[in-house]
Amino acid sequence: MALRGRRNRSRPTDAAPGAGRAHRADDTAGRGGKPGAGPDDEEGAAADVGPDGARGDEPGDAPGRDGGRRAAGRLGGHPGAVRRRLREDGLGPAPVLLALAVTWIVFQALNDNFLSPRNLSVLSVDIVGTGMIAVGIVFVLLIGEIDLSVGSLAGLAGALFAALNVNLGMPEWLAVIIAVLAGASAGAVQGFSFARIGVPAFVVTLAGLLVWNGVMLYLLGPDSSVNFSEDGLVATLTSRYFGSAVVAYGLAGLCTAAYLLVSHHDRRRRAAAGMPCRARSGIWARTALLATVAFTAVHVLGRFEGLPLALLIFLGVLTAADLLLRRTPYGRQVLALGGGAEAARRSGVDVVRVRISVFVVSGTLASVGGLFISSRLTAASQISGSGVLLINAVAAAVIGGTSLFGGRGSAWSALLGVLVIQSVGSGMALLGVEPPAQFMITGGVLFIAVVLDSLARRSAEARGRI
Repeated sequence: MALRGRRNRSRPTDAAPGAGRAHRADDTAGRGGKPGAGPDDEEGAAADVGPDGARGDEPGDAPGRDGGRRAAGRLGGHPGAVRRRLREDGLGPAPVLLALAVTWIVFQALNDNFLSPRNLSVLSVDIVGTGMIAVGIVFVLLIGEIDLSVGSLAGLAGALFAALNVNLGMPEWLAVIIAVLAGASAGAVQGFSFARIGVPAFVVTLAGLLVWNGVMLYLLGPDSSVNFSEDGLVATLTSRYFGSAVVAYGLAGLCTAAYLLVSHHDRRRRAAAGMPCRARSGIWARTALLATVAFTAVHVLGRFEGLPLALLIFLGVLTAADLLLRRTPYGRQVLALGGGAEAARRSGVDVVRVRISVFVVSGTLASVGGLFISSRLTAASQISGSGVLLINAVAAAVIGGTSLFGGRGSAWSALLGVLVIQSVGSGMALLGVEPPAQFMITGGVLFIAVVLDSLARRSAEARGRI
């Protein structure tokens, strides 16, 4: 009788038959098909998506899970928790940062001009065009797809701007808006064909690569190049510098203070919800690292011409994209879709809408990147839409840490990856290395990044996290 009594007390008599199984199924679906995901996942995990995109770990969750979250939060700085995070989530951006540091050290040893203020200033502007395109690629990769048309869309934006402004006399600001809207529209058409009609994204964007490249060549005409004003709006994007030290250091200090305040606010919010949160010492350490990088960059760039406007715009786009992916319901839906389309659909995510939107983002940023590249050349030409641009943009996103399989990555991956790509190109240019060797080295770096991504995915599958 005593044994029967204990058995009866352990049975959930107030739940309907099968409720436990339904709860586990819903939890698995909400986690993007990743049953192994725990409550200490980062924001943006597939587990956080509900029918309206709201996080499932905000206040109001089942009381039985709050205690576990509080315990996990208390263990956030424990060495065992750190080791567990390393096993589950990998090393993060550490390998990319190490590769970038090694690249800079090697090229500086081979050529003293590599880390000169002049070369670093040129590098900071050169990364912007390709980096903008790579940010758009990150959105598409996060859902596990690919966009092969971004290079052609970049060239089309430059050609369309030049045709409207130079050939037809349209004001630059209006020509810029039309060029960007053209890229967004092209992305919408490709996204609709993929998400609604069901044509594979690879095929759709490959067709787009050919079509948009043909339109670009038509707009450029027989000369294959159209020059525009060196003093106009577009040319100013890459030729304007902030030489005032007060402005440059003020921006660096403002960004550092903003990061510190946002981090502390996020920590308080997560702690109040009983969720794992970063230790105060970790926040201060990250803030100190950010301040060091920001003020050092301002000091070095100030020794040449100052802080480039193009770099500030790029960093602004990166910050906005990062906030969109990590802090909004839409961003969490994108990450959930990358974890598994069917699981995301069962969680209430509008799969068609999200898929179309990421291609719109990709097309828009490809057009913006194309305008920056044309600005650098003060001309629209076939170079802006070359296949090399596509390769470098995809390589930047993947090398920076965005997974080709979807569900893992961030907007900052584009910055890290494009820094590696452009640093290699800049260093080899200083050394007089021929372009064929540059292509082989870039391809080798991309291959290594893809292999590491595949190995990380296999490891995750072996642990049951995928």
